[in-house]
Amino acid sequence: MAKKTDQNYAYPIVKDWSMQELIDVTEFFRNIERAYDEHGVNRQKLIDSFRRFQEINPARTEQNNLRRDFEKNSNLDIYQVLKNAQEHPKTKNIKQMD
Repeated sequence: MAKKTDQNYAYPIVKDWSMQELIDVTEFFRNIERAYDEHGVNRQKLIDSFRRFQEINPARTEQNNLRRDFEKNSNLDIYQVLKNAQEHPKTKNIKQMD
């Protein structure tokens, strides 16, 4: 069963991001959400969006702060989704269970 979330939360953002960076980071967070959905998320799209997230936020501290804010607000675990994707390189879709 997929983890239930409160859909009334805001994504963490950094005011210095460009519009394209905001779109790209939002897509990464949406891909994490998709991993918990019934159909999962395309593994390659997840990995690509994570790499873009890292490009936009090269400082590990900032990445961790954004991750914690997202997880606190959404109750979804970014680390576990990415770990699942890493452990299953031949899987087309990543579907995260609780």
